[in-house]
Amino acid sequence: MTSPRATVHVNLPGREYDIQIGPGLLEAAGQAIAPLGGRRHVAIITDETVAGLHLKTLQDGLSAAGLTSEALALRAGEATKGWPQLQRSVEWLLDQKVERGDVVIAFGGGVIGDLVGFAAAILRRGVRFVQIPTTLLAQVDSSVGGKTGINAPHGKNLIGAFHQPSLVLADTALLGTLRDRDFLAGYGEVVKYGMLGDAAFFAWLEKTGPALAAGDMDARVQAVTRSCQMKADIVQRDETEQGDRALLNLGHTFCHALEAATGYSDRLLHGEGVAIGCGMAFELSARLGLCSQENPSRVRAHLRMMGMKTDLSDIDGELPDAAALLGLMGQDKKVVAGQLRFILARDIGDAFITSDVPADAVLSVLDDALKQRKMG
Repeated sequence: MTSPRATVHVNLPGREYDIQIGPGLLEAAGQAIAPLGGRRHVAIITDETVAGLHLKTLQDGLSAAGLTSEALALRAGEATKGWPQLQRSVEWLLDQKVERGDVVIAFGGGVIGDLVGFAAAILRRGVRFVQIPTTLLAQVDSSVGGKTGINAPHGKNLIGAFHQPSLVLADTALLGTLRDRDFLAGYGEVVKYGMLGDAAFFAWLEKTGPALAAGDMDARVQAVTRSCQMKADIVQRDETEQGDRALLNLGHTFCHALEAATGYSDRLLHGEGVAIGCGMAFELSARLGLCSQENPSRVRAHLRMMGMKTDLSDIDGELPDAAALLGLMGQDKKVVAGQLRFILARDIGDAFITSDVPADAVLSVLDDALKQRKMG
């Protein structure tokens, strides 16, 4: 039986690239990267966890196509995504004598992709890079679309650049080495695509989600492909987030406040925050009379069936009060002229962007969720 493979083309004039999706792409990485040109030597930046599991396979795959490589492995985790490791990465790339025509590989999850993409954006005013995402979250979201950056004490992703990759290799076999928790966190971003713009995809996930989580490779390739296709379509329309691209932030205004409240720690992974945030965005939409109450119930029922974090009560430890959480939302990049922008929904698969959300409605959703948490 042949392994399932798919390609999504991101059609940005002058900066087009392919996202290749399927198992076994790591072993064949050299064949995919060699045609990009530049020196026959590539610089890889990864994290220690991924290096231990997969670096040899990647380097063997590069060698098979006549490419030599050097690798820098950073500590795994969100704390890496800041100035110190950015400086370390850029200076290491300069030590490697990386020039403008060369290729840098970002090999890891979202943290590595964002950090290394930003390093590539600013090194010599822009060198090419290849994303080889190793987590579900990175394969369906952060590796596609050219958003790169680091966190600041003031909030996530506040320092960065738009810098599109030259190629994305999403090897779905790598998903088999993820902890269940990390796989499900990534699934939060997959299901988000169904909620924001494809009701049929959401219904397919309701049916196929358990098989996908259990390791069904065809289902995994299909889910990653549909997610990447939806993201590519939106990025092609609005690369620098002047309009439609903000739809991809469904659930993120709540999510970023919750991540800040939990100190960007292991208490809440990004994809878990997205899942909880999507439930809250649908709850807010229902309270504002935009969609039926059945929508938030259906969203939460699916997340719960998948064994995911669904409500604030699923977050361990202390959380600030509703007013403080609303204040944390004000630090988000989705603030325009002091107005919070929310992605709300008229139905599953029909999201829209609005700044016309009364603060007291947001406070009541947060307040009720916190009360429910205390009761739980």
